[in-house]
Amino acid sequence: MEGAPVFEEFDPESDCDCAGCIHWRRAMTHALPVRQGGHPAAHGARRALVLAAAAGTVFGGGQVLPATAAGATGTAGATGSAGPGHHPVRPPGTSPWLPSDEGPGPGPQGGTSALNGAPGEPGAPGPAAGQAVRPTTRAAILARAKKWVAAKVPYNMDTYGPDGYRQDCSGFVSMAWNLGGNEWTGSLSSYAVRITKSQLQPGDILLFHNPENPEKGSHVTIFGGWTDSSHTQYTAYEQTRPHARVQTTPYAYWSNGSRYLPYRFKGVKGGVPGGSGPSTGTRYPGAGSFGPGADSKYVTQLGKALVGRGGARFYKTGPGPRWSDADRRATQAFQRAQGWTGANADGLPGPTTWSYLMTGKGRDIPRAGAGAGGTHGRAPVYPGSAVFRPGRSSPAVEKLGRQLVKKGFGKHYAQGPGPRWSESDRRNVEAFQRAQGWRGAAADGYPGPETWRRLFS
Repeated sequence: MEGAPVFEEFDPESDCDCAGCIHWRRAMTHALPVRQGGHPAAHGARRALVLAAAAGTVFGGGQVLPATAAGATGTAGATGSAGPGHHPVRPPGTSPWLPSDEGPGPGPQGGTSALNGAPGEPGAPGPAAGQAVRPTTRAAILARAKKWVAAKVPYNMDTYGPDGYRQDCSGFVSMAWNLGGNEWTGSLSSYAVRITKSQLQPGDILLFHNPENPEKGSHVTIFGGWTDSSHTQYTAYEQTRPHARVQTTPYAYWSNGSRYLPYRFKGVKGGVPGGSGPSTGTRYPGAGSFGPGADSKYVTQLGKALVGRGGARFYKTGPGPRWSDADRRATQAFQRAQGWTGANADGLPGPTTWSYLMTGKGRDIPRAGAGAGGTHGRAPVYPGSAVFRPGRSSPAVEKLGRQLVKKGFGKHYAQGPGPRWSESDRRNVEAFQRAQGWRGAAADGYPGPETWRRLFS
């Protein structure tokens, strides 16, 4: 007969709400056998952890505790921080990013707290939470968010990264906005101002705080820019289960979409929308900066903004500082997408065209062959991201593969394509995504709604 773990009788204080004790109680529930109240689905997977913990630190009287429960210290705070003597949020010698045992999707979050870490170490406390905001740019906000995405920082409301920020959705935004502490969905709005959907720019957030039950549904994402001319989808940077990610997301979110509100950080300054290139401001530099013979940083800034609004197909190289016919044609396509004609769509950016491009206003450039309103050909209904994962089998996988071959992206298939998702499917999807000009997490080989739409359009 299987016995109980040797540390079964040692429990943290049941009324302690620190993150360490919350995490401990969860671990204990998953570690116990089913007949003793453990989680049935997790028992087999946790058994090894229980045995490893039993071999940890010994405290007088023969009681055995997991090594991470000994000598713990932390920064006291609200939910999501550990207090002295409780389970540490980042034991010495561990990986900078503690893994998550959570399932996919958004999850609960911690509360307000100072940055985690000892003075002089990475993640040392900065200005106290609630202090005046620190100025930043849109490019800086997205650059900070992209670092977590690139590192695939695991989601976990009980742990902190080496930069001192909590690894949940609100800690992610606190980090990207370079706040002096960890906030939560109930306090982030105090660092921001409400804006409208039409005013959204990269670096703003979409926030849903459920005051009746903050644990149910509350979430926040960073707006990275519109992905379609109808403004029904956008690039969302977020910290969610299982790790930080960026992907095309329906406005305003997959669930509870009507309850998400757009906000702008009070400390944000100018910068190139989309976070590409140096911050050069949004003031119109004058007509002399564009047209035949022009050679300046403003031409590069214009070209990058046009690429971000759907104009990549006009550029074989660049964009660069020397004015080219590609700049003219891309500018004209953008002007026509707004419904402008005649002299208002001559391919030379005036103050209005410049303002629209620098502030994210108006419609994006439609794909080749689509009308100015961005009408697209009909594509099959996107079956959901869960279909395209190792070991999954679905007719949608085969449909995807056949379309990849049709589009000229099937070179990694040795045979097939077939209904079971394979590494060949992933590599072909990655090649297609890179052909769209996407990089990093946006070209990971797993098709999201925008990849699916472009592939079948």
